[in-house]
Amino acid sequence: MRVRFERVTKRFGAHHAANGISLDVESGECLVLLGPSGCGKTTLLRMLAGLETVDSGEIWIGDRRVDRLEPAHRDVAMVFQNYALYPHLSVFDNIAFPLRARRVDAGEIGRRVRESAARVGLADLLERRPAQLSGGQQQRVALARAIVRNPTVYLMDEPLSNLDAQLRLHTRTELKRLHRELGTTMIYVTHDQSEAMTLGGRIAIMQRGSIVQIGAPLDLYRLPVNTFVGTFLGSPPMNLIEESRNGTTVTIGVRAEDIVISAAAADSSSDARVLVVEPMGSETLLTLDYHGQRLVARVAGNTTFEPGQPVGVHLPPERVLTFDGEGTRVDRPAPGARGL
Repeated sequence: MRVRFERVTKRFGAHHAANGISLDVESGECLVLLGPSGCGKTTLLRMLAGLETVDSGEIWIGDRRVDRLEPAHRDVAMVFQNYALYPHLSVFDNIAFPLRARRVDAGEIGRRVRESAARVGLADLLERRPAQLSGGQQQRVALARAIVRNPTVYLMDEPLSNLDAQLRLHTRTELKRLHRELGTTMIYVTHDQSEAMTLGGRIAIMQRGSIVQIGAPLDLYRLPVNTFVGTFLGSPPMNLIEESRNGTTVTIGVRAEDIVISAAAADSSSDARVLVVEPMGSETLLTLDYHGQRLVARVAGNTTFEPGQPVGVHLPPERVLTFDGEGTRVDRPAPGARGL
């Protein structure tokens, strides 16, 4: 089901959590709201769910305006960061709770609970209580409780943030599989750019209550609209280097993997010197002193560099972006970008 925000505003005192946001989420897509803490992404989700009121503007699901409806009448299911399970209820009863609240027939409840539990790998754990489950299993109970409702929209508010790194990686893969199988519209909130890149068909990057840029993950990664997007999306963030051009200071940006590094003779007048070497397995990150500025380059893991080593640096012109004094991207490569 299509979701639309039309000029939606929300204030908390003098703070604008949503500053006239307009956003279309297509039916069946997974849209990720990405941004730093306090940018308004969770508030936007909570307004859609009916957990926060809208100061002005409209929210639509399909052909229904929902911002004036009670939460129970919006046909959305939300998965929270803390899972919000009932500790005294079994897994079965936690998953069944929203159906019982709607007075669904007992036989239908049993069928739907078992079907939802099987989708997330909980078929053998239905009699356990939350305290008997791992964090990852509790998270899957929360997912199953959302799935069992068969809503028109799924809302995910940083559901993986309490999991360890390995489990987060596994679970986000499962979430992507689930979304593909269910085919239901999903809006996913996170501050983790890796989650955003892997889960989102599109990403909306937020800053101070506004959407700064929206698009396909790789489009945002390669062509950020400003330096905020360039440095927020990507690990390591985009390198930003100040240079003087025609008497004006501009900023050029280049991704770590686009920098070409070459060994230089110890007595040569090299472009840079290695400060830090971080082996990552299949790749190595090099932090460089580059004409007095910090630069991070990504090289193959089987190459060997040492701190203090002089190196040559080449910035391919077709991979270099230019930003003006306000940090806004200029839509052309940096002219004559070289090994500077």
